[in-house]
Amino acid sequence: MNSFKSFLIILMTAALLVAGCANEQDRVARQKNNHPAGQIKSTSPAAASGEIPNKVNKPLKIAAITQLSIGTFSSQYIAGVTEQVKAFGGEVQVYNADNDLSKMASYVDTAVNQKVDGILLDHGRADALAPSVKKAVAAGIPVVSFDSDLDIPGVTVIDQDDYSLAWNSLRTMTQDLNGKGEIVYIWVGGFAPMERRNVIYEAFQKRYPHIKEVARFGNASSNTALDTQSQMEAILKKYPNKGDIDAVFAPWDEFAKGATRAIQQAGRTEIKVYGIDLSDEDLQFMQSLNSPWVATAATDPAEVGRLQVRFLYQKIAGESTPQVYSIQPHLVEKRWLPTDRKVSMKDIGKVINGWGQSDAGTSPWMKKLTEANKK
Repeated sequence: MNSFKSFLIILMTAALLVAGCANEQDRVARQKNNHPAGQIKSTSPAAASGEIPNKVNKPLKIAAITQLSIGTFSSQYIAGVTEQVKAFGGEVQVYNADNDLSKMASYVDTAVNQKVDGILLDHGRADALAPSVKKAVAAGIPVVSFDSDLDIPGVTVIDQDDYSLAWNSLRTMTQDLNGKGEIVYIWVGGFAPMERRNVIYEAFQKRYPHIKEVARFGNASSNTALDTQSQMEAILKKYPNKGDIDAVFAPWDEFAKGATRAIQQAGRTEIKVYGIDLSDEDLQFMQSLNSPWVATAATDPAEVGRLQVRFLYQKIAGESTPQVYSIQPHLVEKRWLPTDRKVSMKDIGKVINGWGQSDAGTSPWMKKLTEANKK
């Protein structure tokens, strides 16, 4: 059996143990039937007629509650949420729990008491949030969550297909290393997407035993990139010679930014960085002179926010939405980016085929609602 099939067996086993493969199987089935991933259409009467449902044809109050809002990925995600709610004529109140899950749960309770029209959750864990989210559902308030481990009937949970994100980045690193080398792994637990990405990393370690982890660190803070830079600088001093470290796997762009800065300032650009997530700032890092950040697997953070809002408005309108939905990720390599001009998130779709083109969570009336709320 070839190496790819062997890895797939490990991958499938790991995914089944942690989260199940129903969502991925659904995506693959749609592709086999020549339906691009993301094209899930509602079949409700409102969607069929194209008339704006009464429940959304008014200014709605939306609560967007985040576990931790740091870095440009988070800011672009929030920008996408705000943009889509405003386009639909609503208003959104953003609550940042500063990585305090009890505070995040209390914000959900606050939103329920304020009788908002809908709740958006960004990250969080079920053991802390489930009781409060169930209160929202019982109160008739629709909830859509992003990158959480919630499993509550009626609550739609979207994610970035973290298994594919991790494998795309790790596969690229493995190919570049020719299956052998010493790496640093930057990771932190306590976040559902990070836990899922770690599942793939652990499977990767078993599949490629000649790629050895020489150091591991990571933490989430108010300035994760700067903390990561300091920690990476210490690692470079511990391993001062060329060949001591071949690559860094950083499954969060805040980690990748910190590692990239440390490597550049130490003049150790023979060490390559492989990340996850993408933003305008990340693109600047990747396109900078002699940047060691050579590849990242990502989705469009602004489109994630817009998609989450669209699903929420469909729920408010009484339309059916999926229980789980994974967004199709993309691999972005530095060598694919033009060298004669800078690329931003606005025009990266011209470089990466299919970037930001999902029409998931759309209903015909959404276009009319947007037109009606243009000012």
